[in-house]
Amino acid sequence: MTPQGINSLRAELKRLVEEEGPALSALAPEDPDTKRLRQILSRRIEYVSESLRTAETPAVPTGGDRVEFGSTVTIRDPQNAESTYRLVGVDEADAGENRISWRAPIAKALWHARVGDRVPFVRPSGRTELEIVAIAYEAAGQNP
Repeated sequence: MTPQGINSLRAELKRLVEEEGPALSALAPEDPDTKRLRQILSRRIEYVSESLRTAETPAVPTGGDRVEFGSTVTIRDPQNAESTYRLVGVDEADAGENRISWRAPIAKALWHARVGDRVPFVRPSGRTELEIVAIAYEAAGQNP
């Protein structure tokens, strides 16, 4: 997990414990919906706590010429469409934010590639080739 991912989970845990928990306590305790919400909150707190407890933070590169954990990579497909992704930990992945898990198939295809490399990738629509256009590394503690 990246340092930003750990900070994000810490902030979520704090919000769940300090805001969501007390807000639920103010609701009618015998209401079935309230009980269900408490169960959901409890499970999420357990999950986030366990994720933080077991998180590994591999060194995130601050420069280099290969696609690695924490790097931001821009690719071009055969139709010249470009996409940019950041390779992050599983709990940080968010397709809407273009953050993909380092375990995702596309991340595995791009792993250790360099600018100018063309890597094969199998999409649901079939096999294609992706060109590495750019690789960027952020300074520690910043989000791209």
